[in-house]
Amino acid sequence: MNLLDLEVQIKSLPNSPGVYQYFDRDEKLLYVGKAKNLKKRVSSYFTKQHENGKTRVLVSKICRVRHIVVETETDALLLENNLIKKYQPRYNVLLKDDKTYPWICIKKEPFPRVFLTRNVWKDGSEYFGPYTSVRTVRALLSLIKELYPLRSCAYNLSKENIREGKYKICLEYHIKNCKGACEGLQSEDEYDQDIKEIRNIIRGHFKSSIKRFESLMLEFASNAEFEEAQKIKEKIELLSNYQARSTVVNPSITNVDVFSIVSDESFAYVNFLKITNGAIIQSHTVEIKKKLDEKDKDLLELAIVEIRDRFNSVSTEIYTPFPVEIGSIVKVTVPKQGDKRRIVELSERNAKYFRQERFKQIQIIDPDRHVNRIMAQMKKDLRLKDEPRHIECFDNSNIQGSHPVAACVVFKNGKADKKEYRHFNIKTVDGPDDYASMEEVVHRRYKRLLEEERDLPQLIVIDGGKGQLSSALKSLEVLGLRGKIAIIGIAKRLEEIYYPGDSIPLYLDKKSESLKIIQQLRNEAHRFGITHHRNKRSKGAINSELTNINGIGEKTVLTLLKKYKSIKRLKSATFKDLEQLIGKDKALKICSHFNIENPSNSVS
Repeated sequence: MNLLDLEVQIKSLPNSPGVYQYFDRDEKLLYVGKAKNLKKRVSSYFTKQHENGKTRVLVSKICRVRHIVVETETDALLLENNLIKKYQPRYNVLLKDDKTYPWICIKKEPFPRVFLTRNVWKDGSEYFGPYTSVRTVRALLSLIKELYPLRSCAYNLSKENIREGKYKICLEYHIKNCKGACEGLQSEDEYDQDIKEIRNIIRGHFKSSIKRFESLMLEFASNAEFEEAQKIKEKIELLSNYQARSTVVNPSITNVDVFSIVSDESFAYVNFLKITNGAIIQSHTVEIKKKLDEKDKDLLELAIVEIRDRFNSVSTEIYTPFPVEIGSIVKVTVPKQGDKRRIVELSERNAKYFRQERFKQIQIIDPDRHVNRIMAQMKKDLRLKDEPRHIECFDNSNIQGSHPVAACVVFKNGKADKKEYRHFNIKTVDGPDDYASMEEVVHRRYKRLLEEERDLPQLIVIDGGKGQLSSALKSLEVLGLRGKIAIIGIAKRLEEIYYPGDSIPLYLDKKSESLKIIQQLRNEAHRFGITHHRNKRSKGAINSELTNINGIGEKTVLTLLKKYKSIKRLKSATFKDLEQLIGKDKALKICSHFNIENPSNSVS
């Protein structure tokens, strides 16, 4: 893999949160990292000089970048942790400055403490981790502290010491961070029940804690202790919110394979997520060349068998976006809602991003191939004689017939050619008549192109249905261009595409690139026309307002229009500004008409 290939990979990365993986030329995993913005983070490795020698060595070995897109930065953090634990990449250890990972310890002692540590001792205590981020550990410990009042002192709270009264309650008891186990104010059984629930929370099991808090809340409420019930309710909400934060680690989803597919006219892209013990540990996407009109269901069934065989998967259950048939040994689940559905959606998102990256890479490596593919596809989809290398789209804009205008936008090789855009002020039509307006602008546009002997488009797109299309067709017939230029109309409601002389519209696949380019043309024509219409209305309003002022002539109006563009901007001008522009006498008249404050003071 040469450097050019690596540059192409980086340029095609998405600006989304996720996890990136660096591989060397032997496909060995070097490093796993997380990012809020994958493209920016990965690019930073290759666009600056690194002072750290280990980082320089890492960068010199990178030959391939892979990534997994997730929904949030928190998900990226958790997924990074999962992948490092699973694969133990060499440079994830070297680049930590030889620090050990943090752990959460539940100490083996009476009334156990729960705390962060970087040292794991074989003392019978329970250690959970390691975590790649201290922030994650602190967030979890903060949640636990909010939910359960635990002791933080290091006293030996044996039964004998408590019975003999060796210790006294401290400030932590008075501020309700502790229940006073040191003086026997909390039983060991009650404390151990809290520790049991904390252990479940650290492992990702929240149900027992939520159920316990719900029963406590109901008990307080039935005894009319509403303040205590509200406190418990807040704890339930806190725990539920923490539980819902991630789709990357979910204890309710055990060992399953997740598959999804997105496709276009030529290729299908199948994503595979492997989940073990509730955590994503692998993501892989394949590109499949389509033959004839293969269905997504058939392609996905073949891909599932091949991918599971390739990665030696023994999972007995798979999640898919729709039912598939792959034999009776594996259970197929099609999730409809909840976390399982979110996992399938995450897989679909990764497949879509992979597809986008492939297109970006083709555009970078071989832009002509990309354009040729799209043009050939448009010719096929729209049933054209020639590839539409030059397309022009027309749209009318008016409000109840006032200031009628039209716009023509031009696309060449599938991209906007803005220097060729044109505005039209409607000259021959009175009132709101879209059909006549369309007939006028199409005639004016192509009469001029013919007179100037300029290139004609291969395709004309009319924003509207059969009526506007028929009007445009009249102008082409008058000019002798009917049959020489392909022309279609696109109706907005259902995105129907109409052809001359055919009452039955064409419906393109919603995923079709051809439809997307037509929609882009239509939207751009609408935007360009509306902008011109607003400017014309604004100029019309200011022109009408100014011509009603005695002593203000057409030349002065044009000067003010050129400078201020709108009444609002004119009203914000000072007397001094106006005096410099149009002279003292006219400035006084303008200030008087628009009640611009203190013109006399400005003069003095």
